[in-house]
Amino acid sequence: MKNSRVPSPEKAVQLFLEYLTVEKGLAPNTISAYSQDLAKFTQYLNQKKLFLSKIQEHEITFFIRQLSRRGLSPKTIARCLSSLKSFFRWMVLEGYLKKNPAASFSAPKAWKSLPEFLTVEEVEKLLRQPDLKTPVGLRDRALLELMYATGLRVSEVIELRVDDLRFDEGFLICRGKGNKERIVPVGQTALFHVQGYISQVRPLWLKKGSSKLFLSSWGKGLTRQAVWKIIRKYCLRAGIKTKVSPHILRHSFATHLLERGADLRSVQLMLGHSQITTTQIYTHVTQARLRKVYDQFHPRA
Repeated sequence: MKNSRVPSPEKAVQLFLEYLTVEKGLAPNTISAYSQDLAKFTQYLNQKKLFLSKIQEHEITFFIRQLSRRGLSPKTIARCLSSLKSFFRWMVLEGYLKKNPAASFSAPKAWKSLPEFLTVEEVEKLLRQPDLKTPVGLRDRALLELMYATGLRVSEVIELRVDDLRFDEGFLICRGKGNKERIVPVGQTALFHVQGYISQVRPLWLKKGSSKLFLSSWGKGLTRQAVWKIIRKYCLRAGIKTKVSPHILRHSFATHLLERGADLRSVQLMLGHSQITTTQIYTHVTQARLRKVYDQFHPRA
């Protein structure tokens, strides 16, 4: 018999997401990830006509197997399982359940895929693609220069405000995951192009009340999708065949710094990684590249 205190799966997920938003203060992108993961689980429950009060460990196992059969990557499944563990932990804390049915599960081990990045020559070619004779070209060059100069996430770039930049000091203030602020250095070349965009283009597009740094031609802040399309457009125009992702310039920023001798801790701070193990994946990139060079050129490789 259904526990009357336990809400429906849809209602429980809604309450959990409100808890994450209001009490935990998680970023919108993180909330969206939880929502997507739990929507898969809710769909599974509805298909099986299961109540949350009746969920046991074997049902979690069946759900994970279903995700695997659907072809989802180990990384996606691991994230989904993590969301479930948090969700059921909250259910126990709220008194809806006595036991967390997902507590004993450990995330499946996934191979860490090495991030795609551009060579220095490819970055230079990419940055030359925008037409500086047009307002859109001036904005896009400033955007690309700033992303490569700072390694900011796309979500961080679109939230930048004009007063976040300190042109005289050569840095900007970024609000990253969990609304944590960090200071990131900015090179003179990027500052030059951003300053040109601010003085020549932004006033033409500015609508009253908009504080965002990068605007569309109709005065609204750029979206993540818009930035991805901009990067993809110029990569195609430059003849770059590397798989394009929204993080391509961020990955290139980190890889190029480490290849030129930057220490891991400094790169971690600039990227805004809470754990240095996250930054260490870029050392695998540089090691893989060194191995390729060694195999290609050493006479006894």
